[in-house]
Amino acid sequence: MDVVTPHQRSRMMAGIRGKNTKPEMLVRRALFAKGLRFRLHRRDLPGAPDIVLPGRRVAIFVHGCFWHQHQGCKYVKMPDSNNLFWQDKLGGNLRRDRKNINQLLQNGWRVLVVWECFTRMKQDISKLGEELSQWIQGTESFREIP
Repeated sequence: MDVVTPHQRSRMMAGIRGKNTKPEMLVRRALFAKGLRFRLHRRDLPGAPDIVLPGRRVAIFVHGCFWHQHQGCKYVKMPDSNNLFWQDKLGGNLRRDRKNINQLLQNGWRVLVVWECFTRMKQDISKLGEELSQWIQGTESFREIP
């Protein structure tokens, strides 16, 4: 049973953003501070990655731990109410993420997934930028941070 009214829950859910979230903004600031320039939300690419470095063929997704079900993360908890709906919804997010990442890799893109919990741990933007730029300058085709 939900502790808020359906109207309140609807307003709360409507306030959840998909773009320009705090973790995404932290990653963008860190990349910009490292001198890396990028494009945002390229809809012509599978999954419309949050950040794209076209010249390096790098796509970066900044995933919320709850919405993308980060395995083993303390920020992931299945809601108690409407359990079947949430299992289906969040499971669909996982399947869509895997499909989009595989398509990008098959098309020659390198893919980096930055998890929300990582941005919470990295309050110092220079350290965050250093870790991101090291991966971008490397040759690894896929990585999740952490």
